[in-house]
Amino acid sequence: MQAKLKDAGIPTAVHYPMPLHLQECFAYLGYKEGDFPVAEKVSKEIMSLPMNPYLSDDEIEYIAGKCR
Repeated sequence: MQAKLKDAGIPTAVHYPMPLHLQECFAYLGYKEGDFPVAEKVSKEIMSLPMNPYLSDDEIEYIAGKCR
């Protein structure tokens, strides 16, 4: 999906490719893989689309159309 959107000139980003509870800086909390299965699943599937108050309705429709 990201490659398809990039080809259409639509930037995407993955902000948390590793869920917070598995990041080294939070290791002291003692969480392990499987403790938060929804967060782990989402971190493998989610991406951010362009979003700001300056997008026109046409731009929003274009982005949404390319996501189908």
